Amino acid sequence: MKKLLIFSSLLIVFSAFQLQAQHKKLNLSEAIQLGLENNFQIKISGLNVEKAQLNNSWGTAGRYPTITLGANFNNRFDNTPSMFVDGERDKALTHTLYPNANLRWTLFGGLRVNIAKEKLSFLQQFSEGNEEVVIENTIQAIILAYYKVQLEKEKLAVVESLKGISRDRYDYVLQKKEFGSSVTYDVLQAKNAYLSDSSSYLLQQLNLKNANLNLNLLLGEEATIRFELTENLKVIASEYVLGDLMDKMLANNKTLKNQYINQKILKKEIDFQKGATLPSLMVNAGFDYFNTMKSYKRFDDPTYTNNYDFYANLSLSFNLSDGGNARSAIQNAKIDERIGELSIAEIQLGLKNVLFNLYDLYSIRKQLFDVAEANLESAKLNLEISQEKFKVGAINSFNYRDIQLLYLNTAIQQYESMYNLMDTHTELLRLTGGIIEAN
Repeated sequence: MKKLLIFSSLLIVFSAFQLQAQHKKLNLSEAIQLGLENNFQIKISGLNVEKAQLNNSWGTAGRYPTITLGANFNNRFDNTPSMFVDGERDKALTHTLYPNANLRWTLFGGLRVNIAKEKLSFLQQFSEGNEEVVIENTIQAIILAYYKVQLEKEKLAVVESLKGISRDRYDYVLQKKEFGSSVTYDVLQAKNAYLSDSSSYLLQQLNLKNANLNLNLLLGEEATIRFELTENLKVIASEYVLGDLMDKMLANNKTLKNQYINQKILKKEIDFQKGATLPSLMVNAGFDYFNTMKSYKRFDDPTYTNNYDFYANLSLSFNLSDGGNARSAIQNAKIDERIGELSIAEIQLGLKNVLFNLYDLYSIRKQLFDVAEANLESAKLNLEISQEKFKVGAINSFNYRDIQLLYLNTAIQQYESMYNLMDTHTELLRLTGGIIEAN
């Protein structure tokens, strides 16, 4: 039996060593880099940017001519009354080859080409802005998920420490019972406390596992991979000025900047529709060639004919009236521009309200962290003193248990207040457009 226990212990140690060897060390910067490389939404946004870059060309805008090449090969069989002998019919087979080339080029189209090119440039900027928004959101999510793992790890350490204290208390009461100085009721109380802390420990292990799984999901890694996070949960107690935050948000917030770009696109759409009311000048040029072979059954030699021609034409058109469609298109574009202005005003108002709330929340959470830190020091000292008092009988088991639970709750609150402060700080960075530069 003793050998089996030794073997089992060695096996557990060896397995733990193997598991640890499979872990990968990962700091926050590496986590962000890995997440940005693997995130599917960022990949999709990058492809949309690539499409916008390809579309942003003079060819797409319509500056260059359209050139087409073609060729037709026609075959025909005729059975008609003879042109040579009365009362008989001629059978004729005709082959015609018709190659051609055509060029169509809009020399002037109401400046629509230049306007379309400017719109395509703005659309590319809009796609790039969307990509930055996705990157910002991804960075924020990774930061919070990274430190969420560290938060659950710290909470697990607190619960494990309390479980050890409960175990010591249980062993101590058992020893006292053997010497007759403790009763069964005290033993049951200590045992229940130890089992309760053991259950809390198992549940906290599950919370830590779920936090790791969520981090892996954001990093685009398999659930079986475990990372050893090297940066502990920390406090960032920056001093913010509301006016400075407001200026940064209005100038650098990615969502708002994208709306500004979208507004430029809407303005260009008005000019584009106005272009339909201006005259347009188009050139149409090309080359045609015909080569025909015709053979009659009654003759041995076929006949050949061929001809070719070139053409170059200019056409000037002016839209005098189209049933009011051009005017309606212009008015619709102006309405869209007004809608865009209202959307910007709505977004600005919403962002300002969010910033006011976040600024107040950050200030409160800073104070809550300071209070939680002071409470933890008092609770920790109280727990150390109570351990000695319990052993000498100065306090009963109920009082001692209350002090244990107070320490547990206070320690967890301290770590949660630290995480909440980090959460608000990160959100302020994202809201003011500085989270990419900060990481």
